[in-house]
Amino acid sequence: MLLFAALCFVGVAIAGFCAFVIFWPLTLVHVRDRHPALSQAWGEGAFLKGQSLGWLLSGRYRDTSDRSLTGLATPARVSLLVIFFALAMSGLLWLWSVAG
Repeated sequence: MLLFAALCFVGVAIAGFCAFVIFWPLTLVHVRDRHPALSQAWGEGAFLKGQSLGWLLSGRYRDTSDRSLTGLATPARVSLLVIFFALAMSGLLWLWSVAG
C-alpha cells in the first residue's frame, strides 16, 4: 500500500510538472514583453536558471504592481512547490516501504 501511495505522489508530481510547463513560459514571455529590466538581468534561457527560479520561489513577482504577472507567476510557483513536495513524499514513502 505504501508503494501505491508513493506512485500516486509521482503522479501528482507529473501533474505539477505539466502545470509548470504551461505557466512558467507564459510568465517568462510576459516578463520579456512588459519588464525588460528584469528580463535583461536574467539573460537568455531563463527557463531553468537559478536566479529566475529563485525569483519565482521567493514570490518576488509580487513586488511589481503588475496583476497579470502575479496571475501567471502564482500558478507556476504553486506547481513548482507541488513538484518538490510530491517527489519528497514519494521518496519518503519509498524509504518507509524499504525500511519496514
